[in-house]
Amino acid sequence: MFKTIKAIGTDAVANPLTTFRIKRRGLQDDDVEMDILYCGICYSDLHQLKNDFGAAHYPMVPGHEIVGRVIAVGRAVTQFQPGDYAAVGCIVDACGECPACRRDLEQFCESGTTLSFNSPDKHLGGMTYGGFAQTYVCREKYTLKMPAALDLASAAPLLCAGITVYSPLKHWQVGAGKVVGILGIGGLGHVAIKMAKAMGAHVVVFTTSEAKVADATRLGAHQAVLSTDPQQMKKFASKVDLILDTVSAKHDVNAYLNLLKIDGSVVLVGLPPEPIEIGAFNLVKGRRSFSGSNIGGIAETQEMLEFCAEHGITADIELISAIQVNDAFSRLEQGDVKYRFVLDMSTLQ
Repeated sequence: MFKTIKAIGTDAVANPLTTFRIKRRGLQDDDVEMDILYCGICYSDLHQLKNDFGAAHYPMVPGHEIVGRVIAVGRAVTQFQPGDYAAVGCIVDACGECPACRRDLEQFCESGTTLSFNSPDKHLGGMTYGGFAQTYVCREKYTLKMPAALDLASAAPLLCAGITVYSPLKHWQVGAGKVVGILGIGGLGHVAIKMAKAMGAHVVVFTTSEAKVADATRLGAHQAVLSTDPQQMKKFASKVDLILDTVSAKHDVNAYLNLLKIDGSVVLVGLPPEPIEIGAFNLVKGRRSFSGSNIGGIAETQEMLEFCAEHGITADIELISAIQVNDAFSRLEQGDVKYRFVLDMSTLQ
C-alpha cells in the first residue's frame, strides 16, 4: 500500500530540479507520518545531485533536514500523536543488532544505514526519497521530537549540520578550560561556534575570509584568525586543544596540526574531494592526532536538539520558496549563503 505525493527532485545528474510525484509507503504499525513544514538544504544534497560520490540514483528527491507536523501514527506508536512537531534527519533505519547499533551509533551500522534519501528502500523497493516533498513516513524509533522552544525553520539544519558538529564536540569532551578551534565558517562552522561556546569552551575561528573574521564575533567566537596570515597563525602554535575542521575544499591540514597542544586533535567533519596529505612529524610531535567524525546516532541527535533548545541555538538561515530551489543550489555551490538555505515546504502546495 502506498500514496502518491508531490515532491521536488531531478531525473538526471545534469537536469534542474523540478516538481513531480513520488510514492510514500502506507502507514505501518511502528510508523509516524508527518506533513513536512521545512527542509534544510545541505551541501551533501548538492554532492548527491551532482553524483560527486559516484553512488547517486535517479530520479532523486533530496532533503535530510526535515521538520514537520505529525498527521498519523501506526497502532504500535507510543511517543507521538497527531499534531506533534517531529523531525527526521539523515538516518531512517538500521539493523539495530550490530555492535554499532547496540551503542546507539546507527550511523556506523555494520549492515548499512538506511538514509532518508538515495538509499535502498526496504518497503517500496527502489531508493528512498527525501524531504523536498509534502510528507514523510518514518519508523518511530528514528523519528525525533522537536523541542517547543526551537524555531522550526531555523532548527531544520540542526538535523544534519547540528549533529555533525555536536557529536565530535561531545566525544572530545569540549568544555570549560578547553580552547576549541573552528576551521571554516559555513553551514557547519557557524553552528559549531555557537555550540562550542555554549559548552563553555574558549572558541577561536580560523578562516580564509576577512569578511568572516568580523562575523565570527557576532556568532559568538572569542577570537578570529585570518589563516592566510602567518603571523596571526603563529600566535596560536601549541595552544589549541581541539580543531573542528568543517572545510570541504582542498586545504593544508598540517598548518592546523601545528596549532595543537600535546594530545590535541584535528577532527575532520567536512568532505574534501581530494586525498589529504599528513606530514608524519606533525603528528608524532606532541602526540597529536588527525581524526574524523560522521553525523551521530538517533539518541545523540535528540540530545543535541534538547541542548540547542536549552541554549537557544539555531542556524542562521535564508528561508526560500519551492520556485527558488535551483537558484539556491547554484548560490550554495558558489558559497553565497549565510549560512543555510531552508525550504518552506508550504510553497510546494
